[in-house]
Amino acid sequence: MNVNLVPDDLWDRIAPLLPVRPRRHRHPGRLPVPDRVALAGIVYVLRKGVAWRDVPSEVVGCSGVTAWRRLRDWTEAGVWPRLHAALLTELRRAGLLDLNDCSVDGSHVRALKRGDHVGPSPVDRARPGSKHHLIVDRHGTPVAVTLAGGNRHDVTQLLPLLDAVPPIRGRRGRPRRKPRRVYADRGYDFDKYRRLLWKRGIKPIIARRGVAHGSGLGKVRWVVERAFAWLHQFKRLRIRYERRAALHQGLLELACSIICLRRLRRSF
Repeated sequence: MNVNLVPDDLWDRIAPLLPVRPRRHRHPGRLPVPDRVALAGIVYVLRKGVAWRDVPSEVVGCSGVTAWRRLRDWTEAGVWPRLHAALLTELRRAGLLDLNDCSVDGSHVRALKRGDHVGPSPVDRARPGSKHHLIVDRHGTPVAVTLAGGNRHDVTQLLPLLDAVPPIRGRRGRPRRKPRRVYADRGYDFDKYRRLLWKRGIKPIIARRGVAHGSGLGKVRWVVERAFAWLHQFKRLRIRYERRAALHQGLLELACSIICLRRLRRSF
């Protein structure tokens, strides 16, 4: 196994979250592939963007089919959102997470195999596609990510995206679940959603349509564009190959967790 795929700090955080595999006594069969090796196969596909069948077992230590099955099992067990929430808690405890000012945006990706949360994209000649919806803190740290059809308007996913923010602990008192202010571009310019945000105790700072550029919001919300660039450095996320939406969502959350871990490393 290539240790660069699963460094010790990543493995130490994910190992306690993995479900315990039941032991077979009567017909044990072959020994299962170690979890860390299977995780290396998942990270290899996430970074390189290769098909599961093309995973080099001599480099990773297991076949791509084994890595895919482990991804499926861990996704069903809810490992990835718990890993992301745990890393966000560490960031907040270290004073590296600023939830007062958050930015939201969406990014289109082509979906080659259709499936759930796929629709005709208005920006890609009605080809099937999906959208990544992301909310980040003031520093660009991914706080939550969701998946929707390519034909869904960004503003319709604003409230589900806010609902996807986990309870973030790390400080004394109640865990944080919402930002104080949300910055967004003109695609979110609807008074109905402004009222819904105010009702949640969140101040919306959204650019107005028909107004000339130069509002100054770009000085704050550029970090969400940079966060999408970080996400799409993981080549498997540039195009959606997974038919199951839950598996693609799991890869998104794993990529967000790795980005959070990188920010923790820079703070040491």
